[in-house]
Amino acid sequence: MADPATYRPATGTIPTRPGVYRFRDEHGRVIYVGKAKNLRQRLVNYFQDLSVLHERTRRMVTTAASVEWTVVGTEVEALTLEYTWIKEFDPRFNVKFRDDKSYPYLAITMGEKVPRVHITRRPRAKGDRIFGPYPQVGAIRETLDLMLRVFPIRSCTSGVYRRAERSGRPCLLGFIGKCSAPCVGDISEDEHRKLAEQFADFMAGNTSKYTRRIEQQMKGAAAAMDYETAASLRDDLKALEKVMEKNSVVLSDATDADLVALAQDQLEASVQVFHVRGGRIRGQRGWTAEILDESTGPDLIERALTTLYAESPAPKEVLVPIMPRNREQVLEMMGSRVDLRVPQRGEKKDLLLTVGENATEALRLHRLKRTGDITARTKALEDLGEALELSEPPLRIECFDISHSHGTNVVGSQVVFEDGLPKKSEYRRYAVTGAAARDDTASMYDVISRRLKHHLDPSEPAEEEQGRYRRFAYPPSLILVDGGPPQVAAAQQAFDDLGITDIALAGIAKRLEEIWLPGDEYPVILPRTSEALFLVQRLRDEAHRFAITYHRSKRGRAMQASALDGIAGLGPARRRALLDRFVTVSAIRAASEEELVEVDGIGPALAAQIALALRSEEGSAAEPDEDAEADTVIEDAALGVAVDTATGEIIER
Repeated sequence: MADPATYRPATGTIPTRPGVYRFRDEHGRVIYVGKAKNLRQRLVNYFQDLSVLHERTRRMVTTAASVEWTVVGTEVEALTLEYTWIKEFDPRFNVKFRDDKSYPYLAITMGEKVPRVHITRRPRAKGDRIFGPYPQVGAIRETLDLMLRVFPIRSCTSGVYRRAERSGRPCLLGFIGKCSAPCVGDISEDEHRKLAEQFADFMAGNTSKYTRRIEQQMKGAAAAMDYETAASLRDDLKALEKVMEKNSVVLSDATDADLVALAQDQLEASVQVFHVRGGRIRGQRGWTAEILDESTGPDLIERALTTLYAESPAPKEVLVPIMPRNREQVLEMMGSRVDLRVPQRGEKKDLLLTVGENATEALRLHRLKRTGDITARTKALEDLGEALELSEPPLRIECFDISHSHGTNVVGSQVVFEDGLPKKSEYRRYAVTGAAARDDTASMYDVISRRLKHHLDPSEPAEEEQGRYRRFAYPPSLILVDGGPPQVAAAQQAFDDLGITDIALAGIAKRLEEIWLPGDEYPVILPRTSEALFLVQRLRDEAHRFAITYHRSKRGRAMQASALDGIAGLGPARRRALLDRFVTVSAIRAASEEELVEVDGIGPALAAQIALALRSEEGSAAEPDEDAEADTVIEDAALGVAVDTATGEIIER
């Protein structure tokens, strides 16, 4: 580990102009590239006391052995140079977007003397017209086959084209009408270029004029009794309509936009892009990236836009969930006529939310690729056991989390992973009440104590689950709690009070997935390349998801029950019985008195009183039924939080 003071440049030697800097390791390899509008101000921040630096920054500066910089004229030049160097040097500590799959494009080589249409996965060449990317190569091959029927432009390679020129005979595509054969002079080069431009114009979304023209020609041929030509034109029209059907209409016909969405956690990020041309989704692509520095949402959006448009033109509109950090510089790079904004309402906002859902799903699938590999799962368990100094890999891990809203409706969750995979039949949920609900540590002590009491006496049933008592399969090798030293200390107190010594205990800090062991002053830091790190992260996320789900359902029932408060004779047990039978207050209000009497503990007089009380309130106040309660929660896939609009409280952490 290097001491940054050994290579720190004198502050006075660092320029105050915009520029790009590179940190190199002891072997001269570039490990980090960054940009700054004031190099001195930015670089000085890296050489502060190590204790105040972010963990990832501290790791980078102690790995580096030297730093150098290049001064540029403007911040836009710095943005472009940073992108170029990241591509060139592939620095290990930079966020590097990787395509989550290899996407095919449809390219028309307008820069060639005789343009050619072909399918490619490579970056565009100068002068090419590019369409896509497309999710599946089979779909674009079918599209190309249909398009060549109406716009028969060249699709052969240069070698095939030259051979046909020398022989004076066209290839098979020329014989079957899928190429106009400019190689043998069946069409002039100028006419062929116009045909290629029409092909590109149709693919760009200007479809109506071509379909109208073919329809008019078909009707004219039919009127002239040229039925063979009319039938051929009819088939051409059907081919174009089939191509148009492949692209779903999502916005108005004049809309050309790219919609960029982001989903991220502490370790990884996923970016998804929908390419909308002429109001239709013409393509989709996505990237995943490991977050190795202090990048936030605006930083990641900036890098995504730089990756997209540093070498390709931007459409008229680019819609994003949050603005990039250096908006003006990004706009200048994209072009002054580009409208970069965050949609606030309407169909564009709805479509952007859909793109965000795709980004969240892509991130989830990226994580699942690791769990689907038995070799990776085995290595994850071995690495985790080694890091925690266990005698053997933890084949059964139980993870606990606490969830609440300002100390109300406190719940605990327990998720179980066996052999590195979730075992949902073993999940448990805990309602925390009384003194145990006063804070997170007391709640954690209560939940862990209840779990361990069952461990001591396996004949005692575990937590009640849907009216039945179920027993656990076998004891855990490791118990993880969501939290740092305070939560670990509370859990350890539960271990000590019950005399448990045969189960390992650790805590997962939320910020960097640091592993805290009981009584240790410093956490265990798992290597970023360790499979154990991804297993720990998934355990933490699953426990949090399960806790949030239970908390929301419990809070919803509490809101329903509150609407029944104040009805004389209707105590907690009867309110609970009513909600068990009818679920929502709306259903209770709509029920007849005869139906209310069928509930245990509800007599005719009380049923009449309930009906009168609820119906007298109807129309005077909005009722917090189940659907309305669900609508108070707004989930932001890009930022990974859920916000209660009634209180402004972030309820997903």
